[in-house]
Amino acid sequence: MSKLRKSAIALALSAAVVGGGSAAIANPFFSSPVIDRAAKGQVDQLGGARREATDQTAIIQKALKTGKAKNVILIIGDGMGDSEITVARNYLEGAGGAFKGLDALPLTGQMTHYGVYKDTGKPDYVPDSAATGTAWATGVKTYDNAVGVDRLGKPHQNLLELAKIKGKATGNITTSEIQDATPAVQQSHISLRSCYGPKATTANCPEAALQNGGLGSISEQLLNTRPDVTMGGGAATFEANTPADVAQAGPWAGETLKNQAFARGYNYITTKAQLAGVTKADQTKPLLALFAAGNMPVKLTGPAATSGGANLPAATCTDNPAWAAMPSLKDMTSKSIDLLSKSTAGKNKGFFLQVESASIDKQDHAADACGQIGETEQLDQAVQAALAFARKDNNTLVIVTADHAHTSQLVDGNTPGLTVKLTTNEGSPMTVAYGTAAAGGSQQHTGSQLRVAGFGPGAGNLVGLIDQTDINFIIKRAFG
Repeated sequence: MSKLRKSAIALALSAAVVGGGSAAIANPFFSSPVIDRAAKGQVDQLGGARREATDQTAIIQKALKTGKAKNVILIIGDGMGDSEITVARNYLEGAGGAFKGLDALPLTGQMTHYGVYKDTGKPDYVPDSAATGTAWATGVKTYDNAVGVDRLGKPHQNLLELAKIKGKATGNITTSEIQDATPAVQQSHISLRSCYGPKATTANCPEAALQNGGLGSISEQLLNTRPDVTMGGGAATFEANTPADVAQAGPWAGETLKNQAFARGYNYITTKAQLAGVTKADQTKPLLALFAAGNMPVKLTGPAATSGGANLPAATCTDNPAWAAMPSLKDMTSKSIDLLSKSTAGKNKGFFLQVESASIDKQDHAADACGQIGETEQLDQAVQAALAFARKDNNTLVIVTADHAHTSQLVDGNTPGLTVKLTTNEGSPMTVAYGTAAAGGSQQHTGSQLRVAGFGPGAGNLVGLIDQTDINFIIKRAFG
């Protein structure tokens, strides 16, 4: 093919991209496309609700890249099933709208996510975040509450540990406590997800206690795993200072986790202003940023679902003032990418970063539609930040998925369970139902397959039906 012919094809594709339809979002500085999936007209008119208005073959072909990826960014929406995505999209973007990050990823598939029972090894169809996180972090199925170990208690290497062995910079960020299940699977191996510190570990995970020759609590293992960047909540465990809360054995016996972090060279910070001043993070001075005693505040608040809630006037979500004092998930993602990519290890070998929007799940448990909508928005904004970097870099694999599905459903009115009615940005009423627990209880996870989507080298392996454990092997393949 002549150079002139190639240029003509490139110009034609560029024109299609700029001209609309279901085309890529164009920018001459970005070498790879993402897709604009918003409706192309008024949804009440013929053809107006179409999301795909041009032939996308060339766009998809351009998105397919093989080979290794220098950098990998894995983004997890905790409890973000298809229903949670739809609820948030309807409210924030409209029925014909599309998220600019989550929905723009060009290569999409579906993912099974069951666990196994500890005693039999048979499938557990509705697992928790510890079992599901262990699946993608290590490639092995396990039982509820287990972190980084199989059903027989054997530890398996996680992706962050592997990335460090390969000389990559590493990061692990979340809006939950940094010891919570999803971040914990990349930094620890323990039989019970609640063993955050020495006190809980001595009582509930004695096999892991330092005084018994174990690896220590989740927080102690985090300090040993030593990611270059760690951000989230969970400061209470690090600052606890009773005799039972300090190290019970080893070189740091008698020291609080916070004091250990300082002594071991961590840059330990707790505020948004301090984060803005961080310019470097590596193994010499890794960043440990803990912005809240427990989980970080959510972005949006609103009425919880109640019995008969669909009969109440439609409400709107409001900004949570406590959230504004914290770095957003997008802020943390952008900062992490900047620190990791500019470190010596990042420049030479690349980086691995796990990002979690944790409270989609937590607010779904609480039947709080506004809470989960805001945290889905946070995830989408983090995806946008990751894609902005990946499209410039052209050597970064971005994967976006969830750990498990959850209980919220779009319905047409009251149900025997709990409901809440919201007014969306289009001025239309939307009723969200929660039917897996009574008022005041914790709504349950569900076992539906999950969306998985990607961009960059190796993202084509996500297309079709995969299992959660495949994420581990796809990333390992990308590592080389």
